[in-house]
Amino acid sequence: MRIAVISDTHMPRGTRRLPEACADRLHLADLVVHCGDVTGAAFWDELNALGPPVVGVRGNMDEPTLAAALPPTRVVEAGGARIAMVHIPGPSAGREARLAARFPGCAAVVYGHTHVPQADLCDGVWILNPGSPTERRRARARTMLELQIHRGDVVPELVELGA
Repeated sequence: MRIAVISDTHMPRGTRRLPEACADRLHLADLVVHCGDVTGAAFWDELNALGPPVVGVRGNMDEPTLAAALPPTRVVEAGGARIAMVHIPGPSAGREARLAARFPGCAAVVYGHTHVPQADLCDGVWILNPGSPTERRRARARTMLELQIHRGDVVPELVELGA
């Protein structure tokens, strides 16, 4: 199973669009995960029109209608693995251990908010941030994640989408 993970798209905004490489990977995924700050319900509808199922959590910048429709946290089961989702991960000090403890029994915890990509294994749990495909801020590049899941094993790949 292939999961495409994005966060912090902050769309629509002016003429901003998803990078073509990101849109292609979303379209080919078995599941799309968005870790908050979609921002607009119109863009949420665009994501859902790509084809694969889309799941998400609310971000702190999502418009009220969208925020009301999305939960603050979520756990999905995919390919035999439990994947937890949250937007704001809390302070950086102790983040990995805190997130792993907050979602027991999960193979991975994906979060957003910081726009800084992360893929670290912490006590057997992947702590993952896809960065942002549209707004890199302090990150080196715009990014997303792809997760390959087979019989409960999660293999993350950080995908750079350019500066």
